[in-house]
Amino acid sequence: MDIGTLESMQYNFSIVRAATNDFSENNKLGQGGFGAVYKGTLEDRQEIAVKRLGRDSGQGDIEFKNEVLLVAKLQHRNLVRLLGFSIEGRERLLIYEFLPNASLDHFIFHPIKRILLDWEKRYKIIKGVARGLLYLHEDSRLRIIHRDMKASNVLLDEQMNPKIADFGMARLFNPEETQGNTNRIVGTYGYMAPEYVMHGQFSVKSDVYSFGVLVLEMVTGQKNQCFRNGEIIEDLLSFAWKGWQNGTTSNMIDPTLKTGSHSLHDILRCIHIGLLCVQENVSDRPTMGSIVLMLNGSSITLPRPLEPAFFMHSDIDPEVPLFQDYSSSTRSSSSRKSKISKSTSRIKSPTFSINDVSISEIIPR
Repeated sequence: MDIGTLESMQYNFSIVRAATNDFSENNKLGQGGFGAVYKGTLEDRQEIAVKRLGRDSGQGDIEFKNEVLLVAKLQHRNLVRLLGFSIEGRERLLIYEFLPNASLDHFIFHPIKRILLDWEKRYKIIKGVARGLLYLHEDSRLRIIHRDMKASNVLLDEQMNPKIADFGMARLFNPEETQGNTNRIVGTYGYMAPEYVMHGQFSVKSDVYSFGVLVLEMVTGQKNQCFRNGEIIEDLLSFAWKGWQNGTTSNMIDPTLKTGSHSLHDILRCIHIGLLCVQENVSDRPTMGSIVLMLNGSSITLPRPLEPAFFMHSDIDPEVPLFQDYSSSTRSSSSRKSKISKSTSRIKSPTFSINDVSISEIIPR
């Protein structure tokens, strides 16, 4: 499909500019890696979200065309819906459906709003994101790897249903292809799989890793960043792993969650699934198909997770308390440049477990 075939989706730039009040700050919803997002209201009172590509983005045109051609083909209840686009001079706009509850990170990392997401809502969001990724990986006409799966790229509608957004970094594959390589690493540190950070290798299992980080964040209500735990500096993944080994995983659950006996079982199971997703070796991680089965079938026996990949950050602040509130840490991502160390000192060979979950796709490193 060429962008010229999408004329029916093209909006007049002046109409979009008027709808956003000339891209006023009052209409600004947020700022992403490729530009700002604004709320707009068309003449027929339809509300829209307008992504305005930054003019200084060196790869802007590539990402823009990629997102238009890609998202226009996708139809799933857990993916944000692209309404159209607009081009004028150096301006590049993407017009999406407007989702009133913004993105997931505005809730789970907020000291007050996080209370609005009880476990029932969080579990629904986790399952919805899993279904959306499964569609991208296996059920759409082409295999799609998102490459930037994180809380800020999960939007919420009025009923708190999740919709995966921001496909500017996504890569398209034929169904028989399973992985790719790149010299240009894009994404967000903390969510990026170790084989991608260190070797430029990405696959559907890279998205699985990011999903695992997101699940652990949903359970804890904390960002995957370094914090002080007694005399030790560690990140969320290492903390979760130690809790798993010591049988103290319940200590990492967000205290705002009111856990009955039934929900505690599901929460602990999600921690287990999250740890399976963030294992260092690609072949040890489950596929999204297996993950959806795990989330929907409590009787399915889960394999024992292996040690996850660890990240060490260069700007560790020893004064940062254990599980500090997200609101008290407002440094921009540009100022949190992370140094990725070798994930572990040993190299593990693939390990296979006999269990009720079928891990059908093995992708070599």
